[in-house]
Amino acid sequence: MTHDQAASARIAAELRSRIIQGVLVPGTRIRQEEIAEEFGVSRLPIRETLRILESSGLVTLVASTGAWVSALDLDECREIYLMRERLEPLLLRMAMPSHTAESFIGFEASAQRVEAATSPGEFLECDHDFHRALMAGPTTIRLHDTVDHLWNLTHYYRRQLLAPNAVTRRSRREDIFAEHRMILRAVIDGDVESAEAMLALHIRHTRKLVELYPEIFTHGGAGGPGSSR
Repeated sequence: MTHDQAASARIAAELRSRIIQGVLVPGTRIRQEEIAEEFGVSRLPIRETLRILESSGLVTLVASTGAWVSALDLDECREIYLMRERLEPLLLRMAMPSHTAESFIGFEASAQRVEAATSPGEFLECDHDFHRALMAGPTTIRLHDTVDHLWNLTHYYRRQLLAPNAVTRRSRREDIFAEHRMILRAVIDGDVESAEAMLALHIRHTRKLVELYPEIFTHGGAGGPGSSR
């Protein structure tokens, strides 16, 4: 890896963290010259950084115009959740034959980390790790990348649902824990049909909650391409 490639990967990781944490909200303009100055690099590695973030769904690039943190409206988010309801159970089905008794121990530990998370950011990262582990398989690279891309697109909006000022949102966390346990039980039992059905229902429940709170699609971004402002 060249020096520029290493710099691009390092800066991409930092910007990803800021996007995931909501520091850079959907619709925020990302100016190459400002990022280059902040990190003390030329604009060359910044261009590669933005391509990395675009490939993961976190940034939208418009030729000869600029880059923005990717944003969705309610209809787009609903569509992504409908895609996830169908793709993730398939990915889980494909991954399950490769799971072992050692895998099950890891899944249990991962579920416990989700339940122990004390902040929205930690919760979301641990939740994503749990899902990724369940769906990881040796022959599912393309589908896994597609699912990961869809997760990235909706990450900010899921974070908004964790705001502590609504009882219904707090109770959803408890539902998530219970649903994780049911999915995990089916996976450990090797019950593919039940695992698929529970995972689809798990995703559907979050989609329904998203639909109840359309205000999460109004944010403080800069109103770039795809912004819901």
